[in-house]
Amino acid sequence: MWYVILIIVVAFITFLLIRTLNFKPKSNAQVVECNVEFDKDKSVENLRELVRFKTVSYKESELENEKEFKKLIKALPKLYPAVFKKCTLKLSEERGLLFLWEGKKHDAPSVMMAHYDVVPADENGWDKPPFSAELVDGIVWGRGTLDTKVTMNGILSAAEALIKSGFVPENDIYFAFSGNEEINGLGAVKIVDYFEQNKIELALVVDEGGAVVEGVFPGVKTPCGLIGIAEKGMLNVEYKAVSQGGHASAPKPNSPIPSLAEACCKIEENPFKMHITKPVKEMFDTLGRHSNFLYRMIFANLWLFSPLLGLLGKIQGGEMNALLRTTVAFTKAQGSDAFNVIPTQAKLVSNLRLNPRDTMDSAIQFLKKTVDDKKIEITAISGMNPSRISQTNCEAWDKVATAVASTWEGALVSPYLMVQCSDSRHYGRISDKVYRFSAMALTNEERATIHGNNERISVETIHKSVEFYLRLMSQC
Repeated sequence: MWYVILIIVVAFITFLLIRTLNFKPKSNAQVVECNVEFDKDKSVENLRELVRFKTVSYKESELENEKEFKKLIKALPKLYPAVFKKCTLKLSEERGLLFLWEGKKHDAPSVMMAHYDVVPADENGWDKPPFSAELVDGIVWGRGTLDTKVTMNGILSAAEALIKSGFVPENDIYFAFSGNEEINGLGAVKIVDYFEQNKIELALVVDEGGAVVEGVFPGVKTPCGLIGIAEKGMLNVEYKAVSQGGHASAPKPNSPIPSLAEACCKIEENPFKMHITKPVKEMFDTLGRHSNFLYRMIFANLWLFSPLLGLLGKIQGGEMNALLRTTVAFTKAQGSDAFNVIPTQAKLVSNLRLNPRDTMDSAIQFLKKTVDDKKIEITAISGMNPSRISQTNCEAWDKVATAVASTWEGALVSPYLMVQCSDSRHYGRISDKVYRFSAMALTNEERATIHGNNERISVETIHKSVEFYLRLMSQC
């Protein structure tokens, strides 16, 4: 009997090895040469000018400096004169700006997106003033250099060069800029309303998202050009427990804070179920083929090894775990105002990033079931469901992938699931060809400065951003 078991084991291992050996790299996106000449010095100076405007968004509108937003908008025609002679302003509402560059045809329009508002910057933590846009040793320092005034500048600088060269796009191209993306404002919503009301069917939408990065996928050392085809949802949840309060010298069992601590531990110890959704599956199928042999075996045989990935994600957390499941991060807590008083009410708040298989409603139900304590009230504060998933087997995807591969030669182009939120999610109600790619190659250190201290960008990266949009718009 033992030899039968041995034969089965050998056959099974052989089967896995054959599948692994056949899990070979696919053809990468096509590289196409085109004219990418433009005024490089002007593109850098224009970005520096945009960064100097303190277009900081706050939930509390009284903290905002509306004059800075108006000054930036007023400066655009001077910075990009050819664009403003050729293009038409179609909408200006709720800080949403929509321009039309009319093409030869009007049945397959494209949209190039960016936002010109930025998050606050604590000047005490910066090596250079965050709105000075200092250029030192080939580096421009400032809030918004990466997120996302660089892409606004890249779009407009590319259009400026193409218009000056006499180029006319085959189809209409829209430039859609929002001034309140960082606070989930209505700028992008109003722009999508415009498209919907005018029955304009979009062939392509490109917004911020992925980038050309290294060391983000197990066993792959080659730079990867990651294009988001969907983004996770977001949900803020409050957990509240109440009591009669009392003096801290004679505490009773089950006071609010221990009850909430127990609820927190239950959620931490029982994560959401893992789901390998379309964006992640396509990422595994693309980049997994370029990994080392061990990882290739895992990604070639997900039917067998997906539980292992789920377990590793649960133990290690981080980016891989975020790709696989809805994540929960506890971010705020509130109890008594005094050291010696048991609170009559205590609260926790968590921030969830929703896997495309989950919804806000299903997430709340999961949390209530996991906590299983009627004394704790669990309610949604705010949030949004996961975005629509875009196509990859289509001409729109090919255009973006080609522009990435042609600008950063050697980069492996792959779909991925964006774990952050962006304005592009609003376009899901009118298009399934929405792609999220920030036109930059970024190191881990540079990525960490987004929303952090010392945000900065190299001159070379500014130039590459313009090149990407030149290549992309030349195909539209």
